Amino acid sequence: MELTKQEKKEQKKREKEEKKRLKAEGKTPMDPAKKKKIVKRSIIGAVAGVFVLFIVVSNISKANAKPMVYTSPVTRGDIEQTINTSGAVASNEVKTYFAPVSIEIGTINVNTGETVKKGSPVLTYDETDLANEKRTAELKLQANEGSYKSSIQKNNESIGDLGEANVNLGVLEQQITDIDNHIKELQRQVDEKKAALAHEGALLQISLIDWADHPDSDEYENLQKLVQINGYEQNNNEEIRAWEEEIKTYTDMLNNCKEYKAEMKSQQTSAESTKLNAGGKEELEAKNEMENITSQETLSAIQETENGILAEFNGVVTEMNAVEGKTPAVGEQLFKLESTEDVKVSISVSKYDLEKIKEGQKAVVTIGGNTYEGEVSKIDKMATKNNSGASVVNADIKILNPDENIFLGVEAKISVSTSKSEAALLVPFSAVNTDMEGSFVYAVENGVIVKKPVQTGISSDLNMEITEGLNEGDQILTEINGNIMEGMEVSAVPMQ
Repeated sequence: MELTKQEKKEQKKREKEEKKRLKAEGKTPMDPAKKKKIVKRSIIGAVAGVFVLFIVVSNISKANAKPMVYTSPVTRGDIEQTINTSGAVASNEVKTYFAPVSIEIGTINVNTGETVKKGSPVLTYDETDLANEKRTAELKLQANEGSYKSSIQKNNESIGDLGEANVNLGVLEQQITDIDNHIKELQRQVDEKKAALAHEGALLQISLIDWADHPDSDEYENLQKLVQINGYEQNNNEEIRAWEEEIKTYTDMLNNCKEYKAEMKSQQTSAESTKLNAGGKEELEAKNEMENITSQETLSAIQETENGILAEFNGVVTEMNAVEGKTPAVGEQLFKLESTEDVKVSISVSKYDLEKIKEGQKAVVTIGGNTYEGEVSKIDKMATKNNSGASVVNADIKILNPDENIFLGVEAKISVSTSKSEAALLVPFSAVNTDMEGSFVYAVENGVIVKKPVQTGISSDLNMEITEGLNEGDQILTEINGNIMEGMEVSAVPMQ
């Protein structure tokens, strides 16, 4: 509040009187600036003292305070273990259609990616080409009959060739046997002679070694000559050369006989295949019948395709190889049809989830915003490598209630229910730890941390089932750090 002029005058008057009084007493009034510094220092000192006192008190409190931990109670409830993954929608029924006849394609009614109803024509053939092929098949039936009659006539010509071949083959068989035996005998003599010379050479070498201590003796010189003679004989023995020349001559004779035998055998085979003996006649008749069947099958195939190639089930044409105006070969792929009523989702299962998944387990399939019922229908028995190089096993999830909103090839989310447990003891997943002795949790009992071994069951994303080791209501630690030790006194804070 601001002073009036009168009040200011009175204040100055009092200050003068105070100075006079102090001067009379021999005291000097304190300078206002100095007085302000003293007050300031007093305040700072007081604050510093309070701060020091606070630190001392805080340290004493900390020394006596217990570490604070957060706990969660063991609860009882239902838990479901699932495998969550994704995969591509695919058809469980796929059929590839091949050309039954070699006829020009007329019209393609369904292109790749389009749907077709069961019984509808996917493509049709050119009518003119179809009629020509039908007539050609009929003419082939007539030609087969003429070929059959011609074969009977040819049989008469083959009888003479067959008789000649049978006589010559008997003679040649004996000649080949005799020549082969003679060659074997000559070879035996050569082998024996070579073995004898080699044995003699070995004995001479042994004797030469024995006389090596007497190199100037006549016996040693004689042995050296004999060794040289033996070596020459092993490579140039006249008797061996004569036998080997004879072997070569008889070998040429044997080869000539075998070549002539092959010619006679070919002649015999050719004659046997055309002459009308019991077997030949049956063969000819069977061949004629087979050709008739083939021609008849072609006629039947043409008749069946007069209305085009029809779809055998509702589906999508995923490949179209046929081209309008082109004539495919018999057996050439025309198109591929994949069912939209029998569909699945192919997924990859890691080694960690493999033991959990079983055929027949129920699944939830989510495609876009639509949810469908699913079932594990197939699990491969062989692992493969995924893009990351990890081993995975492929499995199929059959969609039990497909509709028109399902598109092949789109991504689908899968949740497979692998196990359920009702009224189970549950703890947060993060509370369970593992060491060399097995699984355990830290519990707080009477303010002290206690390590409790547990047996675990199934788990979900958040919780884990405890089958042994805990009771409902036990307070357990949900987060563990390196400072937590068994037997430590703590202040537990329950988490809601």
